Amino acid sequence: MANERLQILISAVNKDPEELIGNMNLDCDAVIVNQLIGDNQNADTLGKNKDYIQEFKDYEALIICRAEKGVGLSRNTALENASHELIQFGDDDIVYDDGYVQKVIAEFDKHPEVDILLFNVKAQEGRETYWNTDFARVNWRNYGRYPAYAICARRQKLMDTGVRYSLLFGGGAPFMNGEDSLFLHDALKAGLAIYRTPVAIGKERKGESTWFKGYKDEKFFFDRGVLYHFLYGKMAMIFGFRFLFKNRNEMCKELGLMHCYKLLCSGVRHGRKL
Repeated sequence: MANERLQILISAVNKDPEELIGNMNLDCDAVIVNQLIGDNQNADTLGKNKDYIQEFKDYEALIICRAEKGVGLSRNTALENASHELIQFGDDDIVYDDGYVQKVIAEFDKHPEVDILLFNVKAQEGRETYWNTDFARVNWRNYGRYPAYAICARRQKLMDTGVRYSLLFGGGAPFMNGEDSLFLHDALKAGLAIYRTPVAIGKERKGESTWFKGYKDEKFFFDRGVLYHFLYGKMAMIFGFRFLFKNRNEMCKELGLMHCYKLLCSGVRHGRKL
């Protein structure tokens, strides 16, 4: 049965799990890590800071409530508590299409050579980073465009490699986004076979980014430098300049190309010390 094969791993912050399940149109078993931040950190006094099973439709969701923050920590907790053959990473602002479970399972069955599949999930306007138009292997040249909610994997293959999400990057972490690229980087390095597929399974709801404050924010460029150290090593500054030059009209309009590059290089040097 589908519900015995696919399990979705959801990172959420201050959500009502039962309401979230309905909003996301979930149709398979799930692990939901609900991080309780701010006033919700006192949720243990309300009897909510615990693990429990939420039944819905014909499925079960393991709800893990924690008074902590960090999307990498959340995803790792969900992965360590997963139990199904196939796993799918999800965020609390994704709405899945009817029939998405059958699509995911069918694509893995069709391609037994695949360890990780990157599906299409339509991002809200202005936040698009990718859209797959073919089935093809993902390599070192094109792995960096994919968000976590595109990623589905054979759980045991992933667990055997020891690949996990970094605790340094992403929402609630010391440095801004990039945890998804680093995860796929480490998966490639571990020898996992990663493929993209044009199959679409859902869409992102409109909302404001929890980390991006615009390109006037110097921290964006510094943090990008830290990330590039981990992704590219000795080539970090070269790839960093290429990235900024390519996007200079959008990203560097406020601060200037060379100032942005200096900030990125400072981040690279900081990353070398970590």
